[in-house]
Amino acid sequence: MKRCAVLDDYQGVALASADWSALDGRVEVRTIRERLADQDAVVAAVGDCEILVVMRERTPLDAALLARLPRLELVVTSGMRNASIDLAAARARGVTVCGTDSGSTPPTELTWALLLGLARQTHVESRAMRDGGPWQSTVGADLAGRTLGLVGLGKIGGRVARVGLAFGMDVVAWSPHLTDARAAEHGVRRAAELPELLAAADFVSVHLVLSDRTRGLLGERELRAMRPDAYLVNTSRAGLVDGPALLRALREGWIAGAGLDVYETEPLPADDPLRTLPNVLALPHLGYVSRANYARYFGGAVEDIAGWLDGTPVRELALPA
Repeated sequence: MKRCAVLDDYQGVALASADWSALDGRVEVRTIRERLADQDAVVAAVGDCEILVVMRERTPLDAALLARLPRLELVVTSGMRNASIDLAAARARGVTVCGTDSGSTPPTELTWALLLGLARQTHVESRAMRDGGPWQSTVGADLAGRTLGLVGLGKIGGRVARVGLAFGMDVVAWSPHLTDARAAEHGVRRAAELPELLAAADFVSVHLVLSDRTRGLLGERELRAMRPDAYLVNTSRAGLVDGPALLRALREGWIAGAGLDVYETEPLPADDPLRTLPNVLALPHLGYVSRANYARYFGGAVEDIAGWLDGTPVRELALPA
């Protein structure tokens, strides 16, 4: 009987999100809801397991940690990309790493929840309603006729663009390799340079993959290029935006505010200023957290584990080129 631990099941829904009965009699499955704070805690909690199911990048599996898990044989991650798993180290230790399907609709919808919340200041007005504050203290920003700037026009960025067009927005996009033809396929304009997009946009939404080339892409110069009445939304990866520069931008009024769902440290520390800045609408990384996506993740995990047990891993991750 193999042992499997599902890590970081914050909501306690992993076992209810899929039919795990295909593993009955072959795998003993347990879930761990609490965040394991360090590698010692991970080893203590799952050192007896041959199989780990990990949710996105909540628990990094680097070479040092993999070396401390000698029983480990299979890792299943939600989605088909996980930068926090050292794939080369896993392969060197004979550990198979598989992924699952992941939908682009949930993060698209969450992006618009943040963007609409910023435009109409729902977080400010809702807090005032709860706390007995003033009735109507803000004046919302219109979307129709305003400019939406998309930094990245992939699967999610393309979906966000379609919604922006439906709102009657002027949508402009930029990414390092975006072409006019690709932008036209989505019905949007291509900005020749990133500063051009940032200077023109009323709302900027970030949808790029984090890499060595894109880390810190939006730094002080780029944030200062935005208008003081513009808003930034980031549901992609925190590392795309320089953290200290963003704090200065929010505190000093370089931009009007930010809608954030991703952070360099997660869960976000209780004393982090992003939790309390009045011009920040912050959510606890909910972009992919939906019933349909969890069904994809955990259903895919069951398929991967069953396939691996039968000698045919379903969605094995390839080493990066």
